[in-house]
Amino acid sequence: MTQALFADTYKTTPYWQDIAPKIALPDTGLPAEVDVLVVGGGYTGLNAALQTAREGLGTLVLDAEDPGWGCSMRNGGQLSTSLKPSFSNLAGRYGRELATQLCLEGQASLEYMHALSREDGLEMGLRETGRFHGAHKPHLYESLARDCAAGHPVWKTDAFMVPKSDMARELGTDAYHGGIVNPHHCSIDVSKYHPSLLNKVLAEGAMVRGKCRVVSLERETSGFKVLTSDGSLKAGKVILATNGYSGPLSPWLQRRLIPIGSYVIATEEIPSETIDRLFPTDRVLSDTRKLVYYYRLSPDRKRVLFGGRVSLSETDPRNSALKLHRDMTALFPELGSVRISHAWMGFVGYTFDTLAHAGEDNGLFHAGGYCGSGVGMASYLGMRMGQKAAGREKSLSAFEKIPFPTRPLYQGNPWFLAPSVLVYRLRDRFGI
Repeated sequence: MTQALFADTYKTTPYWQDIAPKIALPDTGLPAEVDVLVVGGGYTGLNAALQTAREGLGTLVLDAEDPGWGCSMRNGGQLSTSLKPSFSNLAGRYGRELATQLCLEGQASLEYMHALSREDGLEMGLRETGRFHGAHKPHLYESLARDCAAGHPVWKTDAFMVPKSDMARELGTDAYHGGIVNPHHCSIDVSKYHPSLLNKVLAEGAMVRGKCRVVSLERETSGFKVLTSDGSLKAGKVILATNGYSGPLSPWLQRRLIPIGSYVIATEEIPSETIDRLFPTDRVLSDTRKLVYYYRLSPDRKRVLFGGRVSLSETDPRNSALKLHRDMTALFPELGSVRISHAWMGFVGYTFDTLAHAGEDNGLFHAGGYCGSGVGMASYLGMRMGQKAAGREKSLSAFEKIPFPTRPLYQGNPWFLAPSVLVYRLRDRFGI
């Protein structure tokens, strides 16, 4: 029976990779010296490189795999204001002024994506579809309703509640006790955004090279000596843009970023009448679980893309696919016989304070820790760090002003993940 759930053409590569245009990189050798080296060819790195290249700085982007191989081509294509903690939580930590600045930059990350699409002409299929956030327990609906009525002290959300009696207009499921709609959240077509961004960076004159791992960085009197798998070079400045794929290149960063696998399946094509009945809108979708599901339709409205954290430890995407299919079917029993065409995973960069971070240390820049909401924030903070490296931006981002915490005994291996997942499962069961 489990074998029957996999399509004959089943793949363990992201659905987006199948439909993305292939970008041929210029076959250039490793330069002896560059003004700016960007480590990582995903959203963070390419948006940083776009800024430095535009300022006329010799810019080189290196990626250990093909550019975009990581979560930039493995995400769900959902856009929000990218902040997980509530305003009251942030104000309690940092005071109202800094909490307000963080929220304003969360909004700016969403606006930046609109600007890339509208003003820079990047193809990304950006649509303001809105997000439906379902309450999986009755009391959580009441909590969402109170928050909606109170409004947000910084954002103009225009959010509205959908009671259980009106659920059919949002989703064809009885699994939720209503939910909240944030109408300004968006979706993008992941298969278009990264290739379009890569083409833009190349057109601005940056060099981009894949399959070239940066092995070590060594400070010199001026700049850095960089050892790569293809040789060495010198760089005036370095931007670390590796997020959930950060390793020992920067031990300081490795102790602060937590790589957590997030798993996604894509279904085979589903009849349009079924799609229209179960998903009458094109919203991006999530719910109130701590181990959250995030899901949506493919841009052509033919498949369901369904993701989440379903295992205690990292596992084969084929194993996680069965669990995701089970959970999808619990929400939508009508999809029980729909087969899986793709199953994949990617490493999200999490942090101990559930916030993104950015900063600089004498010419060494970093941005990361997007905690599963990285499409917009990675792009935005990459842009901010690129501007700083280019000397265009002197002011600090709010994400540079907050401390970047670690924990004793943590060296980059999240040994605490399995017990944390167990606790979250229990909390989700009781809606705590």
